[in-house]
Amino acid sequence: MRRISLFGATGTIGDNALQLVDLHPERFTIEVMSAHQNVEKLVALARHYQPKCLVIGDAEAAAQVKQSLADFSGDILIGEAGLVEAAQRPCDVTVMAIVGFAGLKPALAAAQLGHILALANKECLVAAGPLLMRQASQHNTTVLPIDSEHNAIFQLLDGRRADGLEKMILTASGGPFREASRSDLENVTPSMAVAHPNWDMGAKISVDSATLMNKGLELIEAHYLFQVAPEKLDVLVHPQSVVHGLVSFSDGSVLAQKGSPDMRTPLAHCMAYPERINAGVAPLDLAAIGSLTFAKPDRDLFPCLALAEAAMRAGGVIPTLLNGANEEAVAAFLAGRIGFLQIADLVADVLAQFADNSQDVASLEAIFAADHWAREKARIWLEKAA
Repeated sequence: MRRISLFGATGTIGDNALQLVDLHPERFTIEVMSAHQNVEKLVALARHYQPKCLVIGDAEAAAQVKQSLADFSGDILIGEAGLVEAAQRPCDVTVMAIVGFAGLKPALAAAQLGHILALANKECLVAAGPLLMRQASQHNTTVLPIDSEHNAIFQLLDGRRADGLEKMILTASGGPFREASRSDLENVTPSMAVAHPNWDMGAKISVDSATLMNKGLELIEAHYLFQVAPEKLDVLVHPQSVVHGLVSFSDGSVLAQKGSPDMRTPLAHCMAYPERINAGVAPLDLAAIGSLTFAKPDRDLFPCLALAEAAMRAGGVIPTLLNGANEEAVAAFLAGRIGFLQIADLVADVLAQFADNSQDVASLEAIFAADHWAREKARIWLEKAA
């Protein structure tokens, strides 16, 4: 029986993880559940799964949880401090599915437990990859990626030496605007951007997928997660979302991991690792799919990908700045404050203002300072745009 701490329990990743718990009640029990503000859903989940600890975003929401769960015998923690405290509690697998930079502190806390840290939060690695991976290594914590692309690469490497590695290729569906023109993108609304053709995801990651920033963030994530040089990382647009990752070697071999576009597959791999369990996913029928296509991404039409690649090559605090500026830009777009194309404009402008990349990124304080700087510059940009 594995104890699961599920951070972001009310989101899409949380839904899929709990489906696996339901499918294998003899294997998994829930230790911790967190939510940001979705009190009603967290209360319902707590009644069903009986975790020992709940975390909710603020005191007002916590009061509502306590009122609804008068007979709850576990702990109810609040906010960022509550997330960190909950992440330090003993468990066997931490599923970190909190969206954005907010997941960094609890992820760093969980990395000290010496267990499995299953990351669905790519911003943790983008903003603080060296720090997180070093902390995990020091405490013998196994970091497993839930992102389908990185999980694919992890499975393909399967402990192989990277000596003969030529290329590590992540696939991208291309998002909802793969065949759009620039004039089409000028009129994109938030509801259009979150309507992903293949994956059921939250609003922020769906917008990132539409701008291809998501794939850029994933390249940075792979750079830190697998310790691969930027020049050995690349992206292919693959609309069918069947091939999730490819690895090519110096002998000419190219290995590809394939599967239906269903998050339960990588989640099952992480939650039961190193065992394989039934994920409740229908077998992949390649004959029914018929054909698989691949193309190079259009970096001119989707400049966020190029911005992320440049940030990866620059290293230092630049990926942290990229992430902070992008989070502010996406939030502004979803709120109707800027247009779709202005997301890349904002991020590019913030990065262009940064002159000194010699800062130390080995400490949490330095990372938070860089993130704060980027967000402040982004907010100034938004005020001017308004």
